[in-house]
Amino acid sequence: MQKILTILLVILTVITACSSNKTVLTTEEKLAQADQLYAKGKYSRAAELYAQVYMDRISTASAYALLREADCYFKINRFADAYSAYQEYIINFPNYPEVSTALFRSAVCLYEQSLGPQYDQTETIMAIEAFEKFISKYPNDPRCNEALQYIQKAKYKLTEKKFHIGYTYYKMRDYSAALMYFKEIIAEGNTNSLDRQSLYYTTLILHKQKLDDQALVYYNTLKAKYPGSKESKKLEKYFK
Repeated sequence: MQKILTILLVILTVITACSSNKTVLTTEEKLAQADQLYAKGKYSRAAELYAQVYMDRISTASAYALLREADCYFKINRFADAYSAYQEYIINFPNYPEVSTALFRSAVCLYEQSLGPQYDQTETIMAIEAFEKFISKYPNDPRCNEALQYIQKAKYKLTEKKFHIGYTYYKMRDYSAALMYFKEIIAEGNTNSLDRQSLYYTTLILHKQKLDDQALVYYNTLKAKYPGSKESKKLEKYFK
């Protein structure tokens, strides 16, 4: 028993000695190392150190470290982590000039996390709202044009979602439900393939329902907006 206690004491002494010899980095040293790693493109390791600096709560370094941590995640496409860090920055440092960058990139994170049009579009809607908030708050920011482009792409994805639902109802022969979605797309007033196909299916459904007077209106709109399209040619036989 005495021998076992002696061995345990020696092991504990060795562990304690190793622990005491382990270098503990100061906040400034962590920040310097993080910046070096960031410059070398080693973003995952840099993010860990920036997170430690932020948790040290040294006022002069906290804001910078948190934003850098978010940027690291952003650069390696860890958009959920980046979004969380940007949002924390916006909440905790609302008066810092870099808030505009955090707001813009958090909106990009939402857009990048949005799923395909056949799935739930919560993130897409949130992205549109975030970009609109950015434009409203910083109307003279040079990134507003890019924000508008993101909004346009996000809205197109929502329209794709409507078309996917409408087409699903069409295949199920639930024509009333299909018409509702196709007509919503047409009402958006865009000129694109989704609008063209919605005009086609609306015309076809109305013809199937023997509502040819209404069908003719959509058929003429299709021909006027998309002259010579394959969709209008397919429908010619119904309106000779």
